[in-house]
Amino acid sequence: MNFDKNDTLTLLNIMKSRRDVRGNRFLDKKVEDESLNFILEAGLTAPSVGYSQPWKFVVIKNQNIKDEIFNNFTDENLKAKDIFKTKELYNKLKLEGIKEAPINIAVLYEESEDEILGMTSMKKMGEYSVVCAIQNMWLMARALNIGLGWVSILDEKKVLKTIDAPTNTKLIAYLCIGYVDKFLEEPELKSLGWEDEKSLDGCVIFK
Repeated sequence: MNFDKNDTLTLLNIMKSRRDVRGNRFLDKKVEDESLNFILEAGLTAPSVGYSQPWKFVVIKNQNIKDEIFNNFTDENLKAKDIFKTKELYNKLKLEGIKEAPINIAVLYEESEDEILGMTSMKKMGEYSVVCAIQNMWLMARALNIGLGWVSILDEKKVLKTIDAPTNTKLIAYLCIGYVDKFLEEPELKSLGWEDEKSLDGCVIFK
């Protein structure tokens, strides 16, 4: 299959329009099963070291589980506030959408008992493969005009216990998914001045 310039520009626009969505943006609107399947299938198409496909996706709609995860976030966020106490902006940020999003997905890395091609030297490559799956899901969600937020202020062990995850798995991401009132023109933390945007020249080194 060959693609043309219009396809290239569409993909680039989707990438540039991707946003980390917070709870104050989600709508009380159901995500269709077909759309959810598109997002999950996008994850399955990601590249993986040694074709290991080491991902598991736990789709969460149960409110009791969401409540427990939210309490986990609240505890961890209090610790983070102490770390960033010199930045008053932190206290004003809405950093999750666990309860507001109709669907939560815990993305897990499943460790293998066997040696994996490509992981004999760089042991983290399996986990990085799962991150590729997450990026695919994020872009597919945006292409469907569905918001996705990544919550990382969580105690991993408690999350795994809450969702009754298999013992050979690690939590790589906790995602909140749902329709939104709008997508911001630019990343929120950029707009608020949390960090400056890096330029291409500042990130590329030619040898």
